[in-house]
Amino acid sequence: MRKLIASRMLRNLLSVLLLSGIAFGLGYLATRYHAQRDITFNASNSLEPGSVEVLRQLSGPVNITVYATEQDARLGDIRKIIRNFMSLYQRYKPDIKLVFIDPEKEPEKTRAARVQLNGELVVEYAGRSEHLTQLNEQILTGTLLHLAHTRDQIVMYLDGHGERKLDGIANHDLGSVFGAKLEQNGFRIASLNLALAQDVPRNASVLVITQPQADLLPGEADKLLRYVERGGNLLWLVDAGPLRGLEHLAEKLDLLLPPGIVVDPASTGMNAPATWSLGAGYPPQHPITRNFNLITAFPSARPLVWSENQEWQYHVLVEVAARGWVSRNPPAPQPRFDKQHDTPGPAVIALALQRNINDREQRIVVVGSGAFLANSFAGNGGNVDLGINMVNWLASEERLITLQPRATKDSNLVLGKTQLTVIGVGFLVGLPLLLSVVGGLMWWRRRRA
Repeated sequence: MRKLIASRMLRNLLSVLLLSGIAFGLGYLATRYHAQRDITFNASNSLEPGSVEVLRQLSGPVNITVYATEQDARLGDIRKIIRNFMSLYQRYKPDIKLVFIDPEKEPEKTRAARVQLNGELVVEYAGRSEHLTQLNEQILTGTLLHLAHTRDQIVMYLDGHGERKLDGIANHDLGSVFGAKLEQNGFRIASLNLALAQDVPRNASVLVITQPQADLLPGEADKLLRYVERGGNLLWLVDAGPLRGLEHLAEKLDLLLPPGIVVDPASTGMNAPATWSLGAGYPPQHPITRNFNLITAFPSARPLVWSENQEWQYHVLVEVAARGWVSRNPPAPQPRFDKQHDTPGPAVIALALQRNINDREQRIVVVGSGAFLANSFAGNGGNVDLGINMVNWLASEERLITLQPRATKDSNLVLGKTQLTVIGVGFLVGLPLLLSVVGGLMWWRRRRA
């Protein structure tokens, strides 16, 4: 009997030592190696891939000063909320320094920083700073993108002839989605009327031209050509139809813009009109489309053809309608290929040009559809992502080319009365009863032993 008791005590002692050793080993490993995994349905405890990529591009430390009291009458402990949120960013970039200042206890510092609201943040990076009065991932990541720009970038758009406005809110304009995303990413937007301006300003990082509805004056076209000749960067969104004074610009770029609209039968399988061209495969060698795998939609796109020369380098960005064609006539509700008038696909509808001029690299992007970034269509697939990549490349900000945040999933769980009753009874009655049965069985087995 004594031997049996001693044997059990020895086994228990060994079990305790083993468990203690495992616990000690896991604790030691936890202090040396940090590993965590977000298993929430909507990844609410992780940053979007776009935000993580932005943090990787920031080479230096980020200082964030929070001017907040310890308690707020409406929000409670603001500091805890901000500290928990910023921990998501510090997980990927440990050199984000967070400092709290109480406006009531240190009013002089608060006034010197021109802080007006409780909970206001001052974000500093590379000698530049911005104030934030709201805090979420989209706002903070956009601010970091803005601060990451090497210089003040201005995107101008040609205006005065009925063009799509880069800050307009009409359905055909580009401002509500594309223009807003440009501003969020740190670009300044300004209009340009060449009938009034002496020339395209030299501080313009990128000039955006969309389809004019009225003819440009000869003097305006000459100013555009001078801008290109001196090495200006250009995003030209050319729709189907007459060029209205931009013919010389096409000649300067050795572009041939044949009439017609691309018909893509693949779009009908996606419940889209046949006149929508779908982009799915992109050349991986160009910075704009490298690692880009989102579907894009180009309504009423026109084909782009060019003449190869030694001055310009041409790179295809989007090729569509492998099983489609270019229709010279207005497509019918159910278009069919006409051997006599139509041109079989595929068709190039987005093109990048570059050359070395005046000891710098000039970059131009031409897209055969201005509607793909319009407010009515920009939300389709990866249209905005591709447009932002184009502008980043044109502004020589390749390091900021990144995919935009993924769509938010629905994280709501809706249960019926029966399901709630089953769950409630299970936890209140079933689970305690089960534990009692298991405990009784274990007691009975030990008593028999």
